[in-house]
Amino acid sequence: MAAVTIDLWHTLLYLPPDLEERYMARQLTFGREVLEESPRLPGSPNLTEAELGRAFEWAYVGAVQASLRGKTITPAEQILAAAKETGRAADPEEYLSRLKAEVETTEFRPAPGAVDLLSDLEEGGYHLGLISNTVGEPGALFRPILSEMGFDRYLETMVFSDEHPWTKPAPELFELALANLRTASSEAVHVGDGWSDLEGARRAGYRGAVLFTGLQSYGARYRDLFHLGGSDDLPAGLRTDHLSEVGPFVRKLLPLDPST
Repeated sequence: MAAVTIDLWHTLLYLPPDLEERYMARQLTFGREVLEESPRLPGSPNLTEAELGRAFEWAYVGAVQASLRGKTITPAEQILAAAKETGRAADPEEYLSRLKAEVETTEFRPAPGAVDLLSDLEEGGYHLGLISNTVGEPGALFRPILSEMGFDRYLETMVFSDEHPWTKPAPELFELALANLRTASSEAVHVGDGWSDLEGARRAGYRGAVLFTGLQSYGARYRDLFHLGGSDDLPAGLRTDHLSEVGPFVRKLLPLDPST
């Protein structure tokens, strides 16, 4: 069995830079608001709004930094860490409910050609899975969005990092997706837009990876937090700005016909 695993952000769906910047700023605002509204524990300092905001941002940034090392710190754990730091009795469910409302009202956009790519690969005989780092929000919130966009009919497994101990580039996240697809890593190709995609596939022993560069106009905060440089900084044998070119690259790396 041959498989293709695919990244979510800036590969299958995206936000334009200005909307992505607003979306991430809202996540930080929710964290500050929940801390503000939470009861102070006995003996805890009376912190200002700005101090509470910085405390949550540090927890958020810490989760991003951990993700670059392959470790998951979930959104719920982020608000609890900030609450501990500031002496607040915060309810993580309140933070998660605000994230849920924001995701549900944000106009995420499917990447041009994404559905066509999945359809082409499925018709070609490849088994398909999603592997996504979900640091800022629970991955489960994206399942209805992926269904609405028509992606779920092609994806046999969806692996979101917040539901597991690992993030990309940890090989375990890739290995889990391949186990769900019943495919050996030597018979798999990964498609994504960043270093963690390429490095994770390499660590997991994939046949190869394709770097998609067509949606690398990131919001400033996203770029800064995830340390994303230009595509020239990423070691990829195959790269493209167009999802329509991914299928031929996959077939080159992982031909299904042994005679090709």
